[in-house]
Amino acid sequence: MLNFKEIISVTLILFSVIDIIGSLPIIIDLRKKAGHIQSIKATLVAGVIMVLFVFLGESLLKLFGLDVESFAIAGAIVLFLLGLEMVLGIDLFKESAETNESSIVPLAFPLIAGAGTMTTILSLKAEYHQINILIGIILNLIFVYIVLKSTDWLSKKLGKSGTNILRKVFGIILLAIAIKLFKSNIGL
Repeated sequence: MLNFKEIISVTLILFSVIDIIGSLPIIIDLRKKAGHIQSIKATLVAGVIMVLFVFLGESLLKLFGLDVESFAIAGAIVLFLLGLEMVLGIDLFKESAETNESSIVPLAFPLIAGAGTMTTILSLKAEYHQINILIGIILNLIFVYIVLKSTDWLSKKLGKSGTNILRKVFGIILLAIAIKLFKSNIGL
């Protein structure tokens, strides 16, 4: 059942969890490392992951004997490592420029369609109709694609020092998000 209010709610919730604007420093950095990011490929892969998770998320985790908490902790660790890269200026994720894997890892997963996004999708299924969740996902993917395509322009507007400042600030924020995600799922 289509419900405009549900679509807006789902879209805003996913927008805040995906946080593509907050990921800009990571995206700019990945683009510098790889030379090019395939925006459409990253958006489509993230979209497939999210849509599959709407339909098969819990079953897929159960198939591997995983619970949502374990999945969230694994995602938190990857986010933590990305945050460390940003703050310390080190390379933990080695990218292959030939295969352009940076469009998939860590961009499509876990930045866009990471543990936080997938855990949120599972939570949304308890509250909202599936069609409204799917529309919210599509609206977010359109925005993600626009941001990914505009990364060069945004990077030029920010300049080198602006990008470095954003990178450090959002690195700290990413570390904090990872720690929060980890803490809330360790069962203490």
